[in-house]
Amino acid sequence: MAGTPKPGGQDLRLEDVTKRFGTFVAVDNLSLTIPSGSFFALLGPSGCGKTTTLRMVAGLEEPTEGVIWIGDEDVTHTKPYKRPVNTVFQNYALFPHLDIFENIAFGLRRRGSKSVKGEVEAALELVELSGMARRKPAQLSGGQQQRVALARAIVNRPAVLLLDEPLGALDLKLRRQMQIELKRIQTEVGLTFIHVTHDQEEAMTMADTIAVMNAGQVEQMGSPGELYEAPNTTFVANFLGQSNLVRASVSGTDGDHLVLDLHGEKLSMPASRRTSGTDDLLIGIRPEKIQLAPAGEPGSSRDRNVLPGGVVSDASFTGVSTQYLVRMPWGQELMVFVQNLGTGGVLRPGTQVDLHWNPEHTFALDGSGDVNAGVERIEGSPVGVG
Repeated sequence: MAGTPKPGGQDLRLEDVTKRFGTFVAVDNLSLTIPSGSFFALLGPSGCGKTTTLRMVAGLEEPTEGVIWIGDEDVTHTKPYKRPVNTVFQNYALFPHLDIFENIAFGLRRRGSKSVKGEVEAALELVELSGMARRKPAQLSGGQQQRVALARAIVNRPAVLLLDEPLGALDLKLRRQMQIELKRIQTEVGLTFIHVTHDQEEAMTMADTIAVMNAGQVEQMGSPGELYEAPNTTFVANFLGQSNLVRASVSGTDGDHLVLDLHGEKLSMPASRRTSGTDDLLIGIRPEKIQLAPAGEPGSSRDRNVLPGGVVSDASFTGVSTQYLVRMPWGQELMVFVQNLGTGGVLRPGTQVDLHWNPEHTFALDGSGDVNAGVERIEGSPVGVG
């Protein structure tokens, strides 16, 4: 909170951490260093090991193998209440019979703090609930209750604050507001926040660094921009946003660019954007990077990649954009998101179009990768695969 000393040098480190439940490996030889004062997200689908990792940091599960450090202290076998860690859960876990002031003061009183009033008031000011100290939890909205849970955790000044799907119970609009608030609060207090979520937007909005988890391991770690613009695997490309993945092969080079053969069409991309040394590739283009043009018309630049012969098969107006499915001559449907700028109408299904995009926006993955890895499924069917 404002005025609270920021803990220094207490990086969280997981070294070769594995957690088994019987024969099932929930976390598989995981090593991570989370710098002190950072906002870090563990992102992945259900069952990927992110919550188990969080519970091991909290002390609610013990690693089968490996070591957990906070600063210079080995906390692998330390009891939860002796760790400099607090957790904010999705269900808030507030005491219904205590007012907001006493909910926040609970941990301070157990520690024997001599400045309970001042610390609670500062925490309430931080989460913008100063006028609600004497209300009961049932008198607050879901978002306000989540702020109380956050204030109660922060007031104890932990080295690490764990956030376990903290916004999952809120409606969409309130969830987005709280994403901004959580980032503001983390920046102000300077604590290490570790946020577990399956919501890609939530992770990208708040986190400085994201670790995308899959089957107990980290698939890729980096800033939101790095992961989105340059995914290393099909899982990351599909799970973090949506991608069009099309099979292609390298047919040559042109300076620092690769020349690609994609179903008979010649395309270009920077050689630096290839993550695989093989010539059989999966070419990736994000839907919002593509421009639609009526068939045969030139795009906005002669230096752009062009895929001709598309036919609009579906158009969905979402307000911010229109989302198209375009069937290509080889039978694959590609996604195109066109921002709503108030010019032009929605293209009707059956319209013939060409797809244009900047070669710099192309990324290339190993062609042997699973094109459906990381794709969310509805009733067993892949959604959003290009």
